[in-house]
Amino acid sequence: MDLVNHLNDRLLFAIPKKGRLYEKSVTILNGSDIKFHRSQRLDIALCTTLPIALIFLPAADIPMFVGEGRCDLGITGVDQVREAKMDVDLPIDLKFGSCKLQVQVPVNGPYTKPEQLIGKTIVSSFTNLTEEYFAKLEGVPAEKMTTKVKYVGGSVEASCALGVADAIVDLVESGETMRAAGLIDIATVLETSAHVIESKNPRSDKDLIETIKSRIEGVITAQRYVCCNYNAPEDKLSQLLTITPGRRGPTISKIDSDGWVAVNSMIERSKKGEIMDELKKKGAADIMVFEISNCRV
Repeated sequence: MDLVNHLNDRLLFAIPKKGRLYEKSVTILNGSDIKFHRSQRLDIALCTTLPIALIFLPAADIPMFVGEGRCDLGITGVDQVREAKMDVDLPIDLKFGSCKLQVQVPVNGPYTKPEQLIGKTIVSSFTNLTEEYFAKLEGVPAEKMTTKVKYVGGSVEASCALGVADAIVDLVESGETMRAAGLIDIATVLETSAHVIESKNPRSDKDLIETIKSRIEGVITAQRYVCCNYNAPEDKLSQLLTITPGRRGPTISKIDSDGWVAVNSMIERSKKGEIMDELKKKGAADIMVFEISNCRV
């Protein structure tokens, strides 16, 4: 009863309970100063820094809990949201868990395009998305399509080899599992990644929801960008600023050196090497890059 009362006073945030989505989600939460201790025997953890209760659920169940307003926020893949047919907001792309839901066929088989699979048997754990895709391909409502869609919860990639299906629809990240099973992709049903999802009928304070989203956005931005400082000759400043325009604009400060200014700008982490090289070529000096541990954008 005490736990129920605690939950009534807290924002409920649904988190994937295991796997890579769990690990990445915990990293995001820690970076957002959403601290908690999770007992191995419980799928509920109370946050010690904010009035939040974390509810650990299978990723496929999270859209239902958020869509029905049982939880205010959640983290799960777009694929799970679309499969569950839940009407939720998707305010933040977390930039991890990126993969594609693809139509896959035996590499040496007779099928090279999805239209050839009309009237055939398709196996997937994403039956709703698969039915929507092939119904659209046939140009008929799902209940009238001739293509058969069967559900398999795991080891979907074995279905063709075992004669259960002519093709499968499954998630592809690196493609190693697909190739090892002797399959090749011939169409993409959906591109997906992990998102923060938000109930359209939240039970908690809107200000708290906005605070959490702002913190998470800050962590994502800090992961994507670094801070670049350098000194620039004033007569070359316009050229240099085309290299480091910043997210909204750079900060430019006077320094105790005639004809020079200091520039501070956020640059993309993945491009920092080439940006520093280009700045040096164009006349910048004292170029330094600093990590951003957190920020607000």
